Amino acid sequence: MDDQYASVINPVQLSHNAYRILENRYLRRNEAGELELAEELFQRVARKVAQAELVWGTWSDSLFWEERFFEILCDLKFLPNSPTLMNAGTPSNQLSACFVLPIEDSLEAIFSTLKLAALIQQSGGGTGFNFSHLRPKNSLLENTQGSASGPVSFMKIFDAATEHVKQGGKRRGANMGILNISHPDIEEFVASKTGDQDLHNFNISVGVSDAFMNTVKRDEEWELVHPNTGFVARKIKARKLWTSIIENAWQNGDPGFIFLDTINETNPTPILGKIESTNPCGEVPLLPYESCNLGSLNLSKFILTDGKSFDWVALEQAINIAVRFLDNIIEVNHYLSSEIKDITVGNRKIGLGVMGWAEALSILEIPYDSVEAVRVAESLMKFISDKSKEASEKLAKERGVFKNWNNSIYYPHTRIRNATRTSIAPTGSISIIADTSSSIEPFFALAYQRYHVLKDETLQEVNKSLLNYLDAHQIPSDEVMKMIVDSGTLKDVTSLSDDEKRCFKTALEIKPEWHLRHQAAFQKFTDNAVSKTINLPQGATPADISSIYAQAWRLKLKGITVFRYNSKPKQVMYQGITSDIKNCKVCIA
Repeated sequence: MDDQYASVINPVQLSHNAYRILENRYLRRNEAGELELAEELFQRVARKVAQAELVWGTWSDSLFWEERFFEILCDLKFLPNSPTLMNAGTPSNQLSACFVLPIEDSLEAIFSTLKLAALIQQSGGGTGFNFSHLRPKNSLLENTQGSASGPVSFMKIFDAATEHVKQGGKRRGANMGILNISHPDIEEFVASKTGDQDLHNFNISVGVSDAFMNTVKRDEEWELVHPNTGFVARKIKARKLWTSIIENAWQNGDPGFIFLDTINETNPTPILGKIESTNPCGEVPLLPYESCNLGSLNLSKFILTDGKSFDWVALEQAINIAVRFLDNIIEVNHYLSSEIKDITVGNRKIGLGVMGWAEALSILEIPYDSVEAVRVAESLMKFISDKSKEASEKLAKERGVFKNWNNSIYYPHTRIRNATRTSIAPTGSISIIADTSSSIEPFFALAYQRYHVLKDETLQEVNKSLLNYLDAHQIPSDEVMKMIVDSGTLKDVTSLSDDEKRCFKTALEIKPEWHLRHQAAFQKFTDNAVSKTINLPQGATPADISSIYAQAWRLKLKGITVFRYNSKPKQVMYQGITSDIKNCKVCIA
């Protein structure tokens, strides 16, 4: 590591699991086969991202921001999305995580998109598609007089290709597949993951309109429309279609909903077109070919030493650094096509989010399922939103507004650098590196096993926040540890009071309404969207899911996903270290 960093920071303090993740996916080897240190990884990233400063400033400016970036990374206060950690300063240098690609109704266009998707996934990015422009199954093909195979058949081709293309050379790629609720093949799409036989590399969501939701409320017929001719192909009872969606979501967690009208109400560049799709986990709605760079603040690092409140001064400083870091990425990034570069540089979308929310609440001793937690969520995210906007406006004074500014909702009054600034990503891998809870999710379990992260290896973990709490309150840990190692929860622990246990409720112990209220609180002050899974106990009913989906629409969420305990033969996370209880669908970012 360079001497210039010696006075800046101590060596990175990593957990055992964090190092295993870094060693497996992120740390590079030199020609002698020696593995870089975590500090060298962060040095590599900081140096490359700081080179953007040379476009507007001097070499000393670049060195100054390189040190600021290096420090915030080493402190694990902020981490960018995985492709940046993997690729910055390497021959690849593809740094973006999120892409949306168009699917147009011709064989040439479909396979041109497939090729670009493969290159994106090979470089570590995830891809989202809306297949609604494809003609329905059995439609006449005029050139050949044959019949079309329909959107789902092409999704299977994309899925098969993804199966053999590893993200960043480390893991299989990830896709979002969307079909609009008015497409004639919507029923086939809704059932396309039944039995978990197909589309393993896709999250699927129905593109839902306000018109459909209102038709369900009125219990009327819904028109399915041919995307090419505009003619009504047939009609179906809206509630019948709704019931099919709900039952499939109950069975295996798919499909989710993407609320396209809600998304387009806040589209920052409506003149450039409607948004039809999101990235694989739903937190970034994007135009065709658009990409976005994400990063997350580790909230557990911004609590005052008395454990009573957030350190707002330190948080504001970190926001300013993070916004600059993410804007710099757009400048130094390698773009895999001219179309991606043009729209990405034109809009300069970034997505600053958070991780460690559950851990932060536990330090503050605020239960996740409380009005106080939701109130704090709103005030926190409003602060992040306001300060990130101020930082972007300051950058606009230094560097200029984004190129498509005069075609945006900000023209002519608000000169700003980035069309969007905030997004709540799932933070699967980077939250392990930061040794904190993922995104805005409650604790999944207080002891758990995580599969499918390191190939066939298993990561085991005991919640450090609980251990710190027991130590701070001088509570003997023997009984507690025995119970959580077996079950992953405090539910049957007798040595703790109900109030003490309430601060450490796990995802399945928390009622869905609180999951929704947290998602709504963060969405209220998020430019892009919020990736959130509503985890449900095995005994949850289709009626429960129906209520959740309807409420998500009423709360003006941009998307919704549920997962019912034990509803798939293979999960990513298991409660308890000694048990074989199967649980939650989670995203690995």
